[in-house]
Amino acid sequence: MISKLKFYIFTLIILFIFSCSSDEVTEVNTSMSKSSNVAPGLMQGEKDYSKPAENIFRINFSDPPTFDPHLVTDTTSASIIVEIFSGLVTLNKKLEIVPDLAESWNVSDDGKTYTFTLRDGIKFSNGDEVTAEDFKWSIERAANPDTGSYNADVYLGDIIGIKEVIESSGAVKEVSGVTVIDKKTLEIKIDAPKTYFLAKLTYPTAFVLSKKYVESQGEDWIDSPVGTGPFILQEYQIGQILKLKRNDLYWSEKSKVDGVVMNLAGGVSMAMYENDEIDITGVGLADLERVKDPNDPLSKDLVDVPPQFTISYIGFNVNTPPFDDLNFRKALTHAVDKELIAEKIYSGLTKLANTIIPPGFPGYSPSVQGLKFDAELAKRYLAESKYSDPSSRPRIIMTIPGTGGSPGLDTEVISDMWKETLGVEVEIQQVEWATYLQDMNRKRLQVWAGSGWQADYPDPQDFIDVLFHSESDVNHGNYINPAVDKLILEARTEIDENRRFLLYNEAEQKVVDDAAILPLWFDTDGYALVKPWVKGYEFTSIIVPKYKDLYIE
Repeated sequence: MISKLKFYIFTLIILFIFSCSSDEVTEVNTSMSKSSNVAPGLMQGEKDYSKPAENIFRINFSDPPTFDPHLVTDTTSASIIVEIFSGLVTLNKKLEIVPDLAESWNVSDDGKTYTFTLRDGIKFSNGDEVTAEDFKWSIERAANPDTGSYNADVYLGDIIGIKEVIESSGAVKEVSGVTVIDKKTLEIKIDAPKTYFLAKLTYPTAFVLSKKYVESQGEDWIDSPVGTGPFILQEYQIGQILKLKRNDLYWSEKSKVDGVVMNLAGGVSMAMYENDEIDITGVGLADLERVKDPNDPLSKDLVDVPPQFTISYIGFNVNTPPFDDLNFRKALTHAVDKELIAEKIYSGLTKLANTIIPPGFPGYSPSVQGLKFDAELAKRYLAESKYSDPSSRPRIIMTIPGTGGSPGLDTEVISDMWKETLGVEVEIQQVEWATYLQDMNRKRLQVWAGSGWQADYPDPQDFIDVLFHSESDVNHGNYINPAVDKLILEARTEIDENRRFLLYNEAEQKVVDDAAILPLWFDTDGYALVKPWVKGYEFTSIIVPKYKDLYIE
């Protein structure tokens, strides 16, 4: 996902998922002692008990804030964009970097020059040829301040000349580090050898747009976007429906389904699934025991969902009082009893987070120690804070995404814990999702909750560097620690992977000690229901193109 900000709301995130303990064994029927992450229709011996009328995959979804790859900052938008657009390289379902529109590439001996060779005959969905010039123009468009991308520097900033375009206020338009050798050959020069650079090109900011089409359509191009992905945007009615259809000009194997229909109008997902209105749904706590019962017909549809590489947290703007005080941030962090919340609210079916990099993710280290619940220590830190006196303490407004409903239970409980333990009162303010993202990207928020960060590619750089380097556009809390910056800069050009990961771990420990954010939850294994007529659907821990590989039988 996604501003790279991959901010997402757990209750809205595409399909899913009320998470469950990763070591819990599920008995779903006599032939399968533990559920699989493969759709039930792939299991030998399963028979379809009902069939859809069309070769269409149907899901519940949310309105995407944008369809523009160069503007995406959230997982909702990114999940659709990766189906409509594409780039030089992509991640497969094993999270490996594989060729996409580039059939091959070479890296110079010094690790600073990448030469990509495009595939023969690749076309945009309107039939126009894709050339190296389109890629150069797209990179320059993403960097152009007029585009308004929050991610250009984060994901493309390693390319020589990107920063000059971004900082020129429109005076400089050409990125000097990107050269068109011929129609099929693109050369990209970066400022230093960085082992993760290729992975960053899998993010939508590096996706190609048709120069000819965008320039001819002006701002209206986004109403009917032309891309190179396996699908085309067929219809979009805000708050109602979004339809994708197969792109018959897609360079690789065409989608097996005719299209994807996304319901945006809300509704009770479980009820819609049981009424055959959608083909997939997450399983909430209220339904989990029922669908795990082998006697329930739905048990045959139950599949395991691997954890997303995400962290949910409360963010602090360290430039804004009272969060500019380290002792105050530590007091709030130590005052939150996450174990109690996990037990009483989530029935033990969530994994609390005290650090940043998720378990199982490259670079994760159990040696990094977080700030844990300690009410007495929290009180001592508050007493040492310059905001210990409530009469002179600034007003605190916690912003969460939403449209008037009740805040998440964990958010309410955390604010109650702050009040009861420390006497710190917090007002909770809801704003619409797109506005929430915009205010966060502009670093306007004082303290925020109800969102998190999902990895865009499998490298700890995407957590530690992207979120906490002082000059990162995605450092929404304005956190600055010169010691952290030094470690990150050293890690950027470290070739030895083990050494590089140790540098990130050291930086992570400092970030946690500084209470730059209040980590809350890591994602855990979950459950979903998938209709038996859906074949080949796979769950992944990072957003990758996936709809083209499923089919309806």
